[in-house]
Amino acid sequence: MAPTAKQVFNPPSVRKPFGGYNHGLLVPPGASLLVTSGQLGIAPDEMIPDDVTGQAKLCFEAIGAILREAGMSFADVIRISGFVTRRENFAPYMAVRDRYTLDPKPVSTLLIVSGFTRPEFLVEVEVTAAKLSD
Repeated sequence: MAPTAKQVFNPPSVRKPFGGYNHGLLVPPGASLLVTSGQLGIAPDEMIPDDVTGQAKLCFEAIGAILREAGMSFADVIRISGFVTRRENFAPYMAVRDRYTLDPKPVSTLLIVSGFTRPEFLVEVEVTAAKLSD
């Protein structure tokens, strides 16, 4: 019988995750898949916070709006890719990320990049979500 829920994979032969994520998630057949573009920390009125916390919050709020439009929620997110411009942005970014992620925690990648399309951007986030059939 096919699984009806996402399955978590954190094998004992692999180091425990560093934070609020899992090493692997298996989505059962028939799930609807949503992939977002990278979201930047800019509000609809063009306001850009000066700090990574404010920008990350806007990234996740935009992702939340996309998820809702698709009939999904953060509970459906299976993968997060985050990009920050400085190592010291890791902790504030992860604090925001962890407020939005639900169990089972998604898989996650976080990279330091040299910059984005405009120098004031400090973080970009993209997700993949899978909604299980009812």
